Amino acid sequence: MAACHARNQTVVAQGGMTGLVGGGAPRDGDVILSTERLTKIEALDRDGLTLMAEAGVVLQTAQEFCADAGLELPLDLGARGSATLGGVISTNAGGVRVIRHGMMRDNVLGLEAVLADGTVLSSMNRMLKNNAGYDLKQLFIGSEGTLGVVTRAVIRLKPRPKAIVTAFTASRSVADVASFLRHLQTEMGAELGSFEVMWPEYDAFVRARCPALKPPFAPNCGFTVLSEFLCGSAGDAEPRVEATLGGALKQGLIDNAVIAKNERERAAFWTVREGAGEGMRTLLPYFVYDVSMPIAAMESFGDRVRADIATTYPNSTVLVLGHMGDGNLHVVAAVGSGAAADHRAVDDIVYGIIRDLDGSVSAEHGIGVEKRDYLGWSRTPAEVAVMHTLKAALDPKNLLNPGKVL
Repeated sequence: MAACHARNQTVVAQGGMTGLVGGGAPRDGDVILSTERLTKIEALDRDGLTLMAEAGVVLQTAQEFCADAGLELPLDLGARGSATLGGVISTNAGGVRVIRHGMMRDNVLGLEAVLADGTVLSSMNRMLKNNAGYDLKQLFIGSEGTLGVVTRAVIRLKPRPKAIVTAFTASRSVADVASFLRHLQTEMGAELGSFEVMWPEYDAFVRARCPALKPPFAPNCGFTVLSEFLCGSAGDAEPRVEATLGGALKQGLIDNAVIAKNERERAAFWTVREGAGEGMRTLLPYFVYDVSMPIAAMESFGDRVRADIATTYPNSTVLVLGHMGDGNLHVVAAVGSGAAADHRAVDDIVYGIIRDLDGSVSAEHGIGVEKRDYLGWSRTPAEVAVMHTLKAALDPKNLLNPGKVL
């Protein structure tokens, strides 16, 4: 970085390249700085519940290392086999357990970053409490490599759950799904680890385009939910979940429910939610969106996004699904064209609805290149101005990941 700074050379840092907004894409003339050889797991502190590792460690590798020690790395997401720790930190990744453990920002205690001029800023804090001045690590978490290159980190760990119980349910409406979520939070508390909702069109798509996937219910079952419970005790975990689901059935919040009886069934449930990639290829070209909004606005969002896209593109396919428990939904829109003008038109529709609902154009994937023009739809002019001030202070030559975020 010091050498590049002296020569006014632009630099783009890359990790596992699993991002969806072009945050790691280089331009002509950029130097690519890969973290692929920063793969050392330096230390695991069982007493302090921390992991110290380099930025190029693959997320799944870190997860398995912690599991072997009887501990759990809180973050989990579908790209676990490729995403790196530096990448998930620099994008503030979320995933399927945010409702339990928070975003990556909530699980990073300390980090080391290299600034644009080559200065190594080492803040490898290992304590939960450290109020000695500004918390500088927060500048780099979620900044997508525009303020510094993350090279090492200290990540907070959790004890592994004694039992994992996974359930699939079906409800008639988004309102029922939201009430079901509140019911689970009341009855199971912090043991609720994941709450993934799929709109009816997604269920129909899986049945039609993904023959290897086996949804547990009959067709036309409504809104389906995959919920997972990370329980502190093993003996009564499943009976407590069964009782909780039984209460939801009596209240009419769900119409059907099934609990995975073994790891094979659990994996099959998750594959319905995460394994539709082959089917997605039959929709190409398509556009993917990662947005967030208050849970109370989700019904309106789902109705409007499907209706508004269909008005402009009558033969389109629109799939809605996501992490309802943390307010994050994903949209897949196939309108029959991958042209830039059509992409822009669909962007305007999706993000326009998000702006109306006081949501965010990016829930967990960042801004990158894809959403630069829409940053101001979710952030005030004052916020954007402060972002520019921080960028100018830390990277006055605009050498780090130029053209991204701002």
